[in-house]
Amino acid sequence: AIPCKASTEKPQRARNATSSGSAPSPGRDCRAKFARPLASADTACDERDIASGPLVDEMDKAELHMSAMRSLSLKWARLQGKACVVLTLAVSLIGATVPEAIAQGAPVPSFWDPQYRAERPDTSAIRLIRFITEDDYPPFNFALPDGSLTGFNVEIARAICDELKIACTIQPRRWDTLIPSIADGRADAAIASLAMNAQTRAQLDFTAPYYKTPARFVTLRPADGQPTRDMLPETLRGQTVGVETGTAHEAFLRAFFPGVEIKTFANQTELRGALKSRDVQALFGDGVSLSLWLNGTDAGACCAFAGGPYTESSFFGEGVGIAVRKGNDDLRRALDWALKRVHERGLYAELYLKFFPIGFF
Repeated sequence: AIPCKASTEKPQRARNATSSGSAPSPGRDCRAKFARPLASADTACDERDIASGPLVDEMDKAELHMSAMRSLSLKWARLQGKACVVLTLAVSLIGATVPEAIAQGAPVPSFWDPQYRAERPDTSAIRLIRFITEDDYPPFNFALPDGSLTGFNVEIARAICDELKIACTIQPRRWDTLIPSIADGRADAAIASLAMNAQTRAQLDFTAPYYKTPARFVTLRPADGQPTRDMLPETLRGQTVGVETGTAHEAFLRAFFPGVEIKTFANQTELRGALKSRDVQALFGDGVSLSLWLNGTDAGACCAFAGGPYTESSFFGEGVGIAVRKGNDDLRRALDWALKRVHERGLYAELYLKFFPIGFF
């Protein structure tokens, strides 16, 4: 089990969905806090920055930690307080490496039109991209014991810099300083799982989404080991489905699965326990946090995703993009082009399966 406590939600992060339609976050279930202090919004780039010029990789050791091993247990001791937070990132897909998983056709989402061939934008005026993120939101962005940054967001940023052949820095900041830092020009781009919504769009511009937070059904693992794909309103009629109360997931079930007997729970721990004890026949919730649970020791290989992802933006949000200052169209276009190239080269799939061995799509 991962000994993590629920923490206070941060307002614009892609997070656990509520009835207002905000997007989900695995951080609600497990957020590691580290003893190393965060850089302030006013601090210039320091020795903890990760420079890529275009890809000067101080993170090679992190790559070895994360991809050469089948599993990695990272331990952080909090200096203030006596708790030790243990985060287990199992980097295995039923015994397969990331290339093997791709070869076996593991589902990887795509948010880019394969028919659209954009020309590389003019980036001659962009000399440096100053990325900012957090270091306490695994597996999207987090610090290794030596203080260096890694995670899905961080590695996407570094892949972008490599694609653009532009020098970059990636610096950790406090969550509440991310938007002001971009708006005031103290940083160029935030890649920290900022949800795109009316509130954030009023302050920043965004690239196209590079990931979304779908809803998924989970059932007990079938005896024959084959995934259950038929999770339709007519086939679930009369069955009991669990969901966290007051969430967008509950609202979605009530709107589109009228024949289902819905049983609500106060939190994810109770909900998942009810599935394991067969109190419900399926649960419905945030695909990101469920993928981490299914891949962790707490699930005990009990369960599996059933059916496909649900991505209705009115319930589950518009997704996550890279945030830039309002009107910085040159940088936004460059980032969009590079994101599509990272996907076309197959690197996006590698990073997705590396950090999410049980994908949330």
